[in-house]
Amino acid sequence: GYFRAKIAQEKLIKESSIPYSIVRATQFFEFLKRIADSATEGNTVRLPSVRFQPLAADDVASVVGKVAIGSPLNGIVEVAGPEQFRFDEMIRMGLNARKDPREVIPDPHARYFGTELSERSLVPGEGALLGETRFEDWLTGSTNAQPAAAAAASK
Repeated sequence: GYFRAKIAQEKLIKESSIPYSIVRATQFFEFLKRIADSATEGNTVRLPSVRFQPLAADDVASVVGKVAIGSPLNGIVEVAGPEQFRFDEMIRMGLNARKDPREVIPDPHARYFGTELSERSLVPGEGALLGETRFEDWLTGSTNAQPAAAAAASK
């Protein structure tokens, strides 16, 4: 339902007479624990081993800000992280960094918020803008599951 709603929203915007810019972002690093939680049964996390290219929320905010102050594009800008991973492997790395004992199992039929994924469902198309924050750098600065901006603000 979530993905269908996003497509319907974009269609309404594109078909209107109002100038627009749409920024499509891949998943955020900050949601990795929530993704694991939604795919957990007991002490096991089941996720497909498809390509995954998430990015830091700060990188998304930077792109949204630049697009917002520019002229309407009447088009779509895609933004993703600078690195690709396998979905299950990245969630495993994130859980390990937090010393979370759950076991991550690759399952080609596991659903992601109700949707069975294809190999390229979670990566951008050609020409996407890439964020600057590498996953390992983000993990190092936020192993307590705090977004970098929130951690900086709390100091």
